[in-house]
Amino acid sequence: MGKLKLYTDARLDLLRKRGDDLADRLVVFLIQNPEWIERINSWEQIPAVQEVSDFPKLVKEYFLFFHSKPDFIDLTKTAAAQDFFQKNSNLYLSLLGFYSLPYCYAFADGAQVLVRSKRITEEIGVRLSETALFLLDAFFPGTFMNNDEKLMTLAKVRLIHAFSRYFVSRHARDWDDDWGIPINQEDLVGTNLAFSLMVMRGMEKLDRFPGKDSLEDLLHYWKLIGFYLGLEIDYWPETAKEAFELEKLIRKRHLKPSEAGRILMDSLLRYYKTSIPDTAITSVMDQFIGYFLGKEASAALGILAVGKLPKQVYGLVLDFSFWKQGRTHSGYGGLRRDLKQRFKSEFGRDLVLNLPIPKRS
Repeated sequence: MGKLKLYTDARLDLLRKRGDDLADRLVVFLIQNPEWIERINSWEQIPAVQEVSDFPKLVKEYFLFFHSKPDFIDLTKTAAAQDFFQKNSNLYLSLLGFYSLPYCYAFADGAQVLVRSKRITEEIGVRLSETALFLLDAFFPGTFMNNDEKLMTLAKVRLIHAFSRYFVSRHARDWDDDWGIPINQEDLVGTNLAFSLMVMRGMEKLDRFPGKDSLEDLLHYWKLIGFYLGLEIDYWPETAKEAFELEKLIRKRHLKPSEAGRILMDSLLRYYKTSIPDTAITSVMDQFIGYFLGKEASAALGILAVGKLPKQVYGLVLDFSFWKQGRTHSGYGGLRRDLKQRFKSEFGRDLVLNLPIPKRS
């Protein structure tokens, strides 16, 4: 049975009521002590244990966690997943933008917190770039094995989630408790599935599926990412069968039309249509994304699903990276350089992940 017995409505209902206690407690402290937000934003790596020991209690607890090593790590699977990403990084990022993100928008309750962040609609280019940077840092060569250089990115992303929970819970007067708490455990699991399982399904739709073993290597890797992002990893699937059943249950529970989802989808489509110069793809962008999403998710987002990808755009997804237009260098290093150079050119500043600094009253 493995974890299949965990995948019930009753258990997932409980996950919708849970956040991330370690990060949530620290955010309360940071709101009260904003000088620590600026200090954390200045860090490029997790501070050493000796330095952490002198921090305030909640800061110390949080960053000491990132010095812990998960006892479940399988180095063979971890290395295989990294190798897979290095070889397929451009396609992986493309599918993240054309499939995984729209797929998340089709889940009505989870979309509610996303649409309440103006950055996701008004600064979508910045947000997409930040998502790409998170993914590239998560797959930085040697991460989880012999190189902890990029764990600071995971630490910041985890706190950004906690800031969102804090602000939406306290300031979104129209928040409906039936949606669960903002960025709850079920939504975190669902997002990680979108960034792993759904990418593999996208590859299958392009006749590029690498096989069950590669999928399970990737699931293991996202279990490691989830560990550091504060997911309750007892629920994370270990096998292709478990991932299939968990995604199916979450889809049954939450995939439905919503105004929030359509606002997010419209914003994403507008960005792609103005950022990608090739009219061969922008002229059929709705159908392009609808091909990956399928009928149910496409209908929820108000776009057309097609059963076959138009021939003129079939191969273009292999050459596109979702944060910006056109061909890019292949491989990890080339993608990272392109991303940072394009961001600097478009927005006039370096691409970094930072915690929000509340406005002083």
